[in-house]
Amino acid sequence: MCPSSFKFIWALFFFLIFPPSFSSPFFPGNNVTLFGDAFLNNNTIVLTQEHSCTLPPSSQAVAASPPPSITSLSGLGRAFYVNAIRFLDPSLNATGSFSCRFSFTITTTPSCPSGDGLAFFITSNTGSFSLYDGYMGLPADFQDSYVAVEFDTTFNPSLKDINSNHIGIDVNSVKSLASVDVVSRGIDLRGGKAITTWIEYRDSEKMIRVWVGYSSQIRPISPVLEAQIDLSKQFKEFMHVGFSASNGMGSAIHTVDRWRFKTFFGFLSSTMPMDTDEEGDCLMCFPGDSNLEINTFDYGQSTKRILNMALIVGVLAAVMILLAAFLVICCICLIKRKRIRRARSEHQMRRFRRGMMVPQMLSLTEIKSATNGFNQDKIIGEGASAVVYEGKIPSCGSVAIKRFIQENNNIDPSVSRIPFNTEFATMVGCLKHKHLVQLQGWCCERNELVLVYEHMANGSLDKILHNRTSLTKFLTWERRLNIIRGVASALIYLHEECESQIIHRDVKTCNILLDTEFNAKLGDFGLAEVYRHSFRTRDATVPAGTMGYLAPEYAFSGVPTVKTDVYSFGVVVLEVASGRRPVDEERLVITDYVWDLWEKGMILEAADPKLMGHFNRMEMERTLIVGLSCAYPNCEKRPVMREAARILKGESPIPVLPSKKPVLRIQSVLPEGCKEIMNFGGDIDGTPWSTPRTHFSKN
Repeated sequence: MCPSSFKFIWALFFFLIFPPSFSSPFFPGNNVTLFGDAFLNNNTIVLTQEHSCTLPPSSQAVAASPPPSITSLSGLGRAFYVNAIRFLDPSLNATGSFSCRFSFTITTTPSCPSGDGLAFFITSNTGSFSLYDGYMGLPADFQDSYVAVEFDTTFNPSLKDINSNHIGIDVNSVKSLASVDVVSRGIDLRGGKAITTWIEYRDSEKMIRVWVGYSSQIRPISPVLEAQIDLSKQFKEFMHVGFSASNGMGSAIHTVDRWRFKTFFGFLSSTMPMDTDEEGDCLMCFPGDSNLEINTFDYGQSTKRILNMALIVGVLAAVMILLAAFLVICCICLIKRKRIRRARSEHQMRRFRRGMMVPQMLSLTEIKSATNGFNQDKIIGEGASAVVYEGKIPSCGSVAIKRFIQENNNIDPSVSRIPFNTEFATMVGCLKHKHLVQLQGWCCERNELVLVYEHMANGSLDKILHNRTSLTKFLTWERRLNIIRGVASALIYLHEECESQIIHRDVKTCNILLDTEFNAKLGDFGLAEVYRHSFRTRDATVPAGTMGYLAPEYAFSGVPTVKTDVYSFGVVVLEVASGRRPVDEERLVITDYVWDLWEKGMILEAADPKLMGHFNRMEMERTLIVGLSCAYPNCEKRPVMREAARILKGESPIPVLPSKKPVLRIQSVLPEGCKEIMNFGGDIDGTPWSTPRTHFSKN
């Protein structure tokens, strides 16, 4: 039986046996008790009011006690749910678990220090609270029990505060048992933005957890704070829940809205999902929200409930048997269909690879499990046709999951699959090379198209080279030279050693990935073109790739060749050696920049300043010359990849470059007398290009 079926059956069972008690709808005005400065404003609890002060803005950062120029020294407000809530069941010796969600906003006053902050708390006696006790309205010395989650916006060393922007868990004292700095988690408590908080305590685990986020709908995956604590020693049979806030020596407006709360007893506290986003338990609602009284699942059974249970169980048992039989039949059919589909796919794969081992076919369930349902927090890269997620699959280990985008319903499905089909066919055709990213698996289920690659720990070369990250300092000259040679080896394999010649068409630093040892692996074959040696020509296409890396003849003709890959490789070589982008912010092309230094006899000035001169001058000069040679305007003068790799290793002589950058002349089919339409100056090198009426091609 499927897991979702079990959940449905158990939910139905408990609803029939332990129905929750409902009351008539209400709004905050008649279910919240207010104290001090607190008041209601459009179904929102405002705990504190703004106070005037004359403190200059520059003085707000002073950690010492506030100066006497502040005109108001305190302001405190509290709000409690009007009824006490059961947290202990003496008859069963059971402690309740609870789940709470609310949104709050702290708006500071310009030119004033921030207020103390606010706290959600559970207390056994609301009458013992003074309007002037403690911090955030919490008492410093309290005879009765209370538990609080504080959102502290002041720094008080005497209370062992970690900073002026933290969350803490307090038990009978304003000194927190556990606290966390939320600034490092991207949350500013005093930023004036609405922050949603989820608080959960499970008595079965003796664990309290706190989540915070700016989204009011999606709870973050990981809590910002969790602490091991046994609240059964703090709870009385009935407790009150509410909020408290104070301004102390500062000024801020503390507001709370959309408050939901649930309690659970017995094994329900460990088996039922504690989700306050579902219907029920709205303690403070807006019109249109679910207006239900607090809902407590109590496992204490009355005599009447026991008498009714036998009848309910009998009816439910019959329903469950029928439902189970139906679900078993459905599951068998689904498993059979899945096996047939897998067998067909494996047969096609064996035929494609002539029986050789191929990447495994993965289920969509495995893919979603590895990415937490394609969670945005798992995204490590995005492109025009796909989004890449990181994840972990038991049979593959750490992987990069490439999910192809199919959002446009107006596009023919066969056309939308082209990037997936191209990359899949290319990667299966060249599975094994140490400088190519390896394809681990694939998934083609429902409307999802996914390729699974090995995970490259250090990401793309582009990010490390051009963004000052913690890894940039490790990109030494020796590692850069090793990266260039690795990419050259991969292109030699694609151009000369594969069964079918492959032209990558998108060689650039974004598609060069680095492992933990900074070894380069070429990836992203979405634009690759497989060239069967039995064919003699290629048709012109729309040029694809990235500007700055495109060879001039490819941009004009749309006909890719191995020499267009060589040109892109030359740009990558210059980019890695100089640390400059192919086209910088001032629109200066890197090839023009290096050619200009070559003409002046200062080519070593192109070396990346971040290397601070820590490189072999002969190797640097040879590498820059190889880059210019590979990015030569005339494709016939460019070396093939094997020759370029030999030069980089010092196994072949350095090529001789002209004293000035050669300029390519482009001619068109025009009436006699118009022989030249494009000449950028300088000596003309190589054979001119003409423009037939059909498409660009070489004479």
